[in-house]
Amino acid sequence: MIALLVLSIGFLGVGALLAMSLSTNNSAMSRSLATVDSYSILDAMRADLTQAKAGAYNGTIKADTCSTTASGFAGDQLKTWCAQLRKDLGGALATTSGTVNCNNQGVCTITIQFDDSRAGVGGDANQTLKTKAIL
Repeated sequence: MIALLVLSIGFLGVGALLAMSLSTNNSAMSRSLATVDSYSILDAMRADLTQAKAGAYNGTIKADTCSTTASGFAGDQLKTWCAQLRKDLGGALATTSGTVNCNNQGVCTITIQFDDSRAGVGGDANQTLKTKAIL
């Protein structure tokens, strides 16, 4: 009987460990997808270097609306990027956003903010990923 009690407590511990592992793996996947998404918009801006240096991509786009003031190729790319953010990080659309800030020298900072509350205990619900690159 005591052996059964010890065994059941051990199984509960293994179950809790697996649940925590799954939670932190989901969090790591979200951060990885945010990194991929930041490189995605950087690649699009490299294809449209003149407009990127002119600031056509600059601004913040929120995943819940995906509205942008940019037009032409830049506007299309930002809307596509927003849809990608929504798909990859859209657990809480109201808090998911992407910001592009490029200067005329082609130095750009991409900031992606998203809700990572599913990270569980010990994780910060509001995550911010910044990627700085030269086009």
